[in-house]
Amino acid sequence: MPLTGKALRMARLSRRGDGRYLFIPLDHSVSDGPIVRAAGFADLVADIAGGGADAVVVHKGRARMIPPALLTDTGLVVHLSASTNHGPDVNAKVLVGDVEECVRLGADAVSVHVNIGSDTEAEQLSDLGTVAAACERWGMPLVAMIYPRGPRVTDPTRPDLIAHVVGIAADLGVDIVKTVLAAPPERMAEVVESSPLPIIVAGGGGSEESLTAFAVSAMANGCAGLAVGRRVFNSPSPKQAVQKLAAIIHGHGLAGEPEPHPELAGAL
Repeated sequence: MPLTGKALRMARLSRRGDGRYLFIPLDHSVSDGPIVRAAGFADLVADIAGGGADAVVVHKGRARMIPPALLTDTGLVVHLSASTNHGPDVNAKVLVGDVEECVRLGADAVSVHVNIGSDTEAEQLSDLGTVAAACERWGMPLVAMIYPRGPRVTDPTRPDLIAHVVGIAADLGVDIVKTVLAAPPERMAEVVESSPLPIIVAGGGGSEESLTAFAVSAMANGCAGLAVGRRVFNSPSPKQAVQKLAAIIHGHGLAGEPEPHPELAGAL
């Protein structure tokens, strides 16, 4: 790939240069409410960066609150979509930022949320297309958080349905796609084979112990990484949680990080 702004930003999104990704979303404060005390936000980002995450995902206002030194080795993804759990339709997402202001913030990528099967699917797809065009103009990588989600979706873990939504992301100009893990997890390999884009899967809920097994399963079935928010920032030790995930995803770690999970020895 020739040297361009987009190429440089894409390189920063995979900290080890191996094409694998560990993103830690912290955008939940818009949808759900505060995730940490105001005074503890910089400490949380420091733990995430120190644990070896490839990038943090935040809204534009929070991005301005991150001390620049914390992002020396960790990428910044600015999320452009929003809704709250108090709205009449929690699956409806609207744009609350644009690519140009993310360039001014120094972002390495932007992300857009799309729920396929929701009542506002058409508007969300239109927004994704608009942002993709702006990303092309500005040399900005685009992450789509795209899910089968809404009143028309009875089983969001169906492999064929997940393959359809990640294909939409590819068709509309996305660079990295975030979605759900198929059930059973072994069928995620079919989704990966159908997609020309790297796929990262959402970490979802559950215990920290179950997260390790989840990460191992996702990587063993061809995913390019994970995006884990709640199970990191709700952990008693966010830095340690990130270290464990980074070792699983990248197959090696920074100094002091644990070795990769033994079940992945032949998969990575």
